[in-house]
Amino acid sequence: MKWEELTPAQQQEVERQLETAVRGAAEIIPVEQLRSKLVQSVATGTPLNIKLGLDPSAPDIHIGHTVVLHKLRQFQEAGHQVQLIIGDFTGRIGDPTGKSETRRQLSEEDVQRNAATYRKQIFKILDPDKTKVLCNSDWLSPMNFAEVVNLAAKVTVARMMERDDFTKRFQGGQAISVHEFFYPLMQGMDSVANGTDIEIGGTDQKFNILMGRTLQKEYGEEPQAVVLMPLLEGLDGVKKMSKSLGNYIGIDEAPNEMYGKTMSVPDELMLRYYEMATDLSNSELAALSRAMDTGAAHPRDVKMRLAHTLVRMYHGAQAADAAQQHFITVFQQRALPEEIGTFRLDAAELEDGVLKLARLLVVLGFAESGSEARRQIGQGAVRLNGVKQGDPGAAILPQEGDIIQVGKRRLARLSLG
Repeated sequence: MKWEELTPAQQQEVERQLETAVRGAAEIIPVEQLRSKLVQSVATGTPLNIKLGLDPSAPDIHIGHTVVLHKLRQFQEAGHQVQLIIGDFTGRIGDPTGKSETRRQLSEEDVQRNAATYRKQIFKILDPDKTKVLCNSDWLSPMNFAEVVNLAAKVTVARMMERDDFTKRFQGGQAISVHEFFYPLMQGMDSVANGTDIEIGGTDQKFNILMGRTLQKEYGEEPQAVVLMPLLEGLDGVKKMSKSLGNYIGIDEAPNEMYGKTMSVPDELMLRYYEMATDLSNSELAALSRAMDTGAAHPRDVKMRLAHTLVRMYHGAQAADAAQQHFITVFQQRALPEEIGTFRLDAAELEDGVLKLARLLVVLGFAESGSEARRQIGQGAVRLNGVKQGDPGAAILPQEGDIIQVGKRRLARLSLG
């Protein structure tokens, strides 16, 4: 079916779906093929198979993880079918992407436990009626050795060494196990086994996802189109959202915590969070962008709407209203002391810009030892910019003007020296 053969209403639907598909995307590979697949789908009324692979090594989902899940939801709302591939087989190897050493192989028990957590969390976003949850052990485990050799013969070592992480490890004299080369091959086989039309993933997964296109061609299938989503910056506004950096918003966090954390999102990233991590429609997003550009919307109000939206998405409207009222009462109406001492933080204390929160309390003199600092954090006595910190092992990316508070009376404003 060609574009010219579609009715005006069908053409309009294709354009609407294409606009939604490219919203917030970092790269589409190739755009022409994505359009062609949408044309065929609209013309025939046949849903496309939209794939996302999840390697169940870290099951607790934060807002950064939801970027690709929201893109899947957008395709579902257009009538398409999601293939959610739980990498219970590939998870035993571990994705080498971005790693400087061979990853520890997960046990089958680890994988199954993490996969169960994923299943619980993802349906806070995805429509279960339009989602097929599949485990890649179903088609990878039965492969015999001859089939594995045939698969390996379809890709050269030179192609594998195009990956930056492999190249850096090789040049640095660090070990690369042969089984790590099989990770992208197995991820590609997920697309072959399921007739995937479009695969969604983060930009850090580009090599692995393109392998799906390569193998589909090798096995005589039409190659999938690819939608690559950018990695969402965390609350520090610099590095990608990560639990290890403490710059994340977890989707299972309490409403008040989620609201308070969102209020620390840098102003310049608010629209990006709306675009990539909320369910606002394209028209609502465009109207909000215009209001921000013209100054009709105050940044504080825009951020409060963002916080309310995120809490509403994961906890419901009533919880969002309550969290907003709590923030207004506790943080906006509770005035901090007019004079807060400034502490100049020595750059030597930082490692790649990061500092353990417990160590910071010791440096500030708010705790005599690391164990005391961790105890204070665990007891909920420590706040960063008004947000309670509950993880004793958390690391932070200190920013100029950050306010650290322990209890009611000990406060310090950071200055980076």
